Amino acid sequence: MYKYDQYDQSIVDTRVAEFRDQVERRLSGALSEDQFKPLRLMNGLYLQLHAYMLRVAVPYGTLDSRQMRMLGHIARKYDRGYGHFTTRQNIQYNWIKLEDAPDILAELATVEMHAIQTSGNCIRNISSDQFAGAAADEVTDPRPWAELLRQWSSFHPEFSYLPRKFKIAVIASAQDRAAMRLHDIGIEIVDRDGEHGARIFVGGGMGRTPMIAPEIRDFVPLADLLSYLEACLRVYNRHGRRDNIYKARIKILIHEIGADAYRDQVEAEFTQVKALGIDPPQAEFDRIAAFFAPPPFDVSASDVLDRSDPDFAVWLDQNVSAHKVPGYAVATISLKPVGGIPGDATAEQIDVMADLAERYSFDECRVTHAQNIVLPHVCKSDLHAVWSALSDAGLAEANLDLISDIIACPGLDYCSLANARSIPVAQKIATRFADLGRQRELGELKLKISGCINACGHHHAGHIGILGVDKKGTENYQLSLGGSGAEDVSLAKITGPGFDEDGVVDAVEKVTDCYLSLREDGERFVDTYRRVGMEPFKAVLYG
Repeated sequence: MYKYDQYDQSIVDTRVAEFRDQVERRLSGALSEDQFKPLRLMNGLYLQLHAYMLRVAVPYGTLDSRQMRMLGHIARKYDRGYGHFTTRQNIQYNWIKLEDAPDILAELATVEMHAIQTSGNCIRNISSDQFAGAAADEVTDPRPWAELLRQWSSFHPEFSYLPRKFKIAVIASAQDRAAMRLHDIGIEIVDRDGEHGARIFVGGGMGRTPMIAPEIRDFVPLADLLSYLEACLRVYNRHGRRDNIYKARIKILIHEIGADAYRDQVEAEFTQVKALGIDPPQAEFDRIAAFFAPPPFDVSASDVLDRSDPDFAVWLDQNVSAHKVPGYAVATISLKPVGGIPGDATAEQIDVMADLAERYSFDECRVTHAQNIVLPHVCKSDLHAVWSALSDAGLAEANLDLISDIIACPGLDYCSLANARSIPVAQKIATRFADLGRQRELGELKLKISGCINACGHHHAGHIGILGVDKKGTENYQLSLGGSGAEDVSLAKITGPGFDEDGVVDAVEKVTDCYLSLREDGERFVDTYRRVGMEPFKAVLYG
């Protein structure tokens, strides 16, 4: 993984010192909250319902053990003993004291971490495939390009005050594990006649007006990638709405002027940007890529697994994925225990995951956009030891991509923007479907919950999506069906009138029972929905 040089470290250290001074001035009263707000947001510090929340950047989701241990240390020392992993592959702490924030950032800086550009109208954390470098189906490891984009976008003088926040995802597989087309810019690295290039999708997103990004160019040579993205951002920065926050995202611009008109403007701008020579020389890319060289795999590692323990065998089937190197596997650690809070991990659990990454996964782990943790390079002969340690730590839930593997935002329990609670609904649904045999009978079923229209829980992309709204002072939950954030991307559609908290749990059960009665061999929930349409489900919900 990428290691800071003296320039990276100097940037982060300088920002810590700058923010320490700003916090001291706020605490002394020299700065009002209105004056301080834009400064704290530049450093990932939000004021939520009960306390400050700090969002820490995890570029393209990749961490080593010392960084994970630092995250556990911060949870233990400065928060209430846990952290919350998010859908942008970051981590949030919900109970931060303002006077502690500079010290936290200083401690993060000692392990090459920060909170820069985790908020504000700028290019946010670059996200990627959590299986990058391990997936058998990838064209190349996308993370060197994600790192290049991180360096390009950090403190970019032209894009520090965009019309609205901006999110970029980079993948290199036909299988989309990063919801790439639901980003402001989605990049898929592809191979065409032996040359690697990028398919560029622009104008996706969720929130109040969900949209799937249209393809803007089918192939950009990777040598031109930065220039092309610079052109995409310039057109947006020039024409994006700044007078209306609800119409400020790039998806609205493309919707209003049309993908063809946007594409024409980008191509014209690209011609000018390319002449500036901003694309890095090959030597610089090679320097970055060297940090992502494959680890020293044991070519003699055995593919044989002892499946005699039935609980271990279920975990293997559900949470372990194929690796591109024989004898190795990708292990996903579920942060979705039945009755737990999706995405939360205690300081002790974070330490356990750090230990496992160091001992069994070449000192590397990943945060997923589904709020889980991945050990990307585990020798198959070590999987039982990994599973045993996870079991002891309460982290061996074998529910990856099942109905209890719920994505959920913090909701009204924490967030000042939320209209309804997400966490209790997620807990009740997971408890209702606690029987693992029942979950596995339902098969792959992506359930996602948001506590407000901002859609931090990605409900638009759920096979089953739930949106909490305020209905005359009462929490109400809309149910949607048929979404997907994968390569078969689609937006979920609302079934009809909403439900109260217990009613939406009953509604999910009715929908899944209906699915079981209708499905054909091999169909996932979303496949059955697409085949039969909404009406059978509305009939069981509303009669």
